[in-house]
Amino acid sequence: MTDAHETAADRPLRTTGGAPPDDAGSSASQAPIPLLEPREGIPPVIADADALAEVTAAFAAGSGPVAVDAERASGYRYGQRAYLVQLRRAGAGSALIDPVACPDLSGLGAAIADAEWVLHAATQDLPCLREIGMVPTRIFDTELAGRLAGFPRVGLGAMVENVLGFVLEKGHSAVDWSTRPLPEPWLRYAALDVELLVDLRDALEKELDRQGKLEWARQEFDAIASAPPAEPRKDPWRRTSGMHKVRRRRQLAVVRELWQARDRIAQRRDVSPGKVLGDAAIVEAALALPPDAHALAALNGFGRVNRRQLEQWQLSVDRARALSESQLPQPGQPVTGPPPPRAWADKDPAAAARLTAARAAVTALAERLSMPQENLITPDTVRRVCWEPPATVDAESVGAALAGHGARPWQVEQVTPVLVAALSREAA
Repeated sequence: MTDAHETAADRPLRTTGGAPPDDAGSSASQAPIPLLEPREGIPPVIADADALAEVTAAFAAGSGPVAVDAERASGYRYGQRAYLVQLRRAGAGSALIDPVACPDLSGLGAAIADAEWVLHAATQDLPCLREIGMVPTRIFDTELAGRLAGFPRVGLGAMVENVLGFVLEKGHSAVDWSTRPLPEPWLRYAALDVELLVDLRDALEKELDRQGKLEWARQEFDAIASAPPAEPRKDPWRRTSGMHKVRRRRQLAVVRELWQARDRIAQRRDVSPGKVLGDAAIVEAALALPPDAHALAALNGFGRVNRRQLEQWQLSVDRARALSESQLPQPGQPVTGPPPPRAWADKDPAAAARLTAARAAVTALAERLSMPQENLITPDTVRRVCWEPPATVDAESVGAALAGHGARPWQVEQVTPVLVAALSREAA
């Protein structure tokens, strides 16, 4: 084992590079060590049932937490499926699995289901892992742990460097992971992503415990692990970049028709929708409402499109132009909950004053606790409580309101006193 493979257990928690200060005032003075190779070398890519069975048995027999990561091909392929899964566990080493060749990893997921899974930014990877049968019961999210602990930079590379003192290889995070075979440098990068993830977890657990936030983190991790799959987004076409320029209902219909046509083509070709037609081109066509393919070809984003494709896009525009008034989309989505805060001063000045006071109180508390305000309590929760506060403002009623909107017990405990004070002050 080289110096670059020294584990975090043998090195003190670093407090340089913007990490939370150590109460004892200690800090690491040694320069970060480049981590160039996985300690057992780059593992072979698992791409058949027999090899997968061996890895499953090895990880089932391993001990302790399991480091888990997944690579997607965002920007290249349709959807968010996993194209490589990386794991590491004591006693089993590291594994790289091709989920295209092995699309059902439910057996592996079941073999490690009782272990704690260590992920970085878990909410990004859990949906694609769920698709291939890997669903954890317990997790430790090192990115979220870093946020709760007050680290200003919580990317994996920054965390590994600032906490453990190692520099991870960079440069392959945005490559096309659907490429086959995967180049060796990419596989090295992927294996190194899980090389120190459990070490990072152990160090962050100690730091959270030192700050008195470990139970808070556990509640957050439990909430992520137990959350159901996200519901399909309603009217996803409304998230087209540049939609703020589109104001007329007929123009909105053009965006909808072009977005849906693009999505069908992208799904059929298995490519990113942006590679089929850019958002800017969709908005341009909506604003111009071109009467024919010749006029469409003159717009930005359509000039290099071949004749057949141009006619397909024009058909979408024509469908929108032919819709009756009753078939046109409404300017905005139906709003559930409070209106946008910018409208509060006109709709309900008292509620606007409550929100201003509450925001200031929550921001000050987040600063005292050294964590981002959105991790202390979601802005939407604060808005909902301020728009419709309890009839009687006290700790019990405000705490119940926060819990009713999904706040975890630690959040209720921390936020309730400052919200009671802010709401009471404005009520008076």
